Amino acid sequence: MPDNPGRRKFLAGLAGVTAAVAGGSVSIASGESVGAPQTDRSSAAVPMFMYVGSFTGKDRGHGEGLSVYHRNRESDPWTLAQLLKDVADPSFLIIDRSGRHLYSAHGDGTQVTSYQVEQTTGRLTVLNQQPTRGGNGVHLAIDATSRFLAVANYATGSLAVLPINPDGSLAPLSDLATLRGTPGPHRTQQESSHPHHCPFDPSGRFIVVPDKGLDKVFVFRLDTARGKLVPADPPEVSARAGAAPRHVGFHPLQPYAYVINELDSTITTYHFEPDKGILSPLQIVPTPPPSYTGNNSGAEIAVASSGRFVYGSNRGHDSIAIFAIDQAGGTLTPIGWQSTQGRTPRFFGLDPSGTHLYAANQGSDTVVGFRVNQTTGALDATNQIVRVATPTTIVWR
Repeated sequence: MPDNPGRRKFLAGLAGVTAAVAGGSVSIASGESVGAPQTDRSSAAVPMFMYVGSFTGKDRGHGEGLSVYHRNRESDPWTLAQLLKDVADPSFLIIDRSGRHLYSAHGDGTQVTSYQVEQTTGRLTVLNQQPTRGGNGVHLAIDATSRFLAVANYATGSLAVLPINPDGSLAPLSDLATLRGTPGPHRTQQESSHPHHCPFDPSGRFIVVPDKGLDKVFVFRLDTARGKLVPADPPEVSARAGAAPRHVGFHPLQPYAYVINELDSTITTYHFEPDKGILSPLQIVPTPPPSYTGNNSGAEIAVASSGRFVYGSNRGHDSIAIFAIDQAGGTLTPIGWQSTQGRTPRFFGLDPSGTHLYAANQGSDTVVGFRVNQTTGALDATNQIVRVATPTTIVWR
């Protein structure tokens, strides 16, 4: 067999990770020993319901609405249980911690919708809608008290906060922060502020907001007594010009954050100071393999619950990039790339058990499942493919 530098690099990366696990230098979530059976740890969390959002507008996609899928066992195929066709552009979804309420943002819309989740069937019933005083909500996050919903308004460059009522419905907006700065150099993708993500950090104290248009990552604290946003000090960190920060993932055990940059196809590792919300850059690594010379943009990022691996999606190379995390310094080493078996993986997610990753291939109308190797981080196709038009987001229950 001819020598393959890429294969040698992949195998060397896996060997390093395996050695680290064997030597006890890799942290394990929940205080479990390295030898604990992974299937035992996650079996209780295997999801029975999967909710898939889509683009339905003629200029954005050809999705049919918000789809609800069900299965009885992990080995069963996902079957369609409900399709809400009258929901326009349900492009991002989030489900609350109780599993009783789901929320959707709406593509080019200016509102957020709340739904009641029927516990036995998983079916959705609309509770209400509230305006966000902004356009194209692209991400939603729920605070640690489950009393507030944060919304990133991509088109209008703002971060909105809406209180959540005790019955799961949404109250009118309590605060709106406009993001300010100098647009990046890309003439069509960075003409103004474009916040693309707004998750809370693991402590629940801060909202971290990558802004694709301004090449900045903003940080806010949410004052839950008043429902008001308070800028951190300093309020933002600058990215490389033209990088276009898109999404952020957090190490579950250590003070590190990972931002995938859309336009230059990189991931930036930051040290994250949890008491003050300060981000300090440590490293930048590309997401496509070094041999790939085609066009590409970064999209989604996720950190394994074990804190051992980071995953990032490539649109163009159409893959999930797999990185090992250095437990001493938080930096990343690429260890492989897995094809998503489709085109344009706008979104992917690790299910609640952490044993499976699902890629939403926006360009080929599929959601493709992979089993996660808990030791090496590798992804193995399960041959579970869900046909859904223009998928853009997935949540599970």
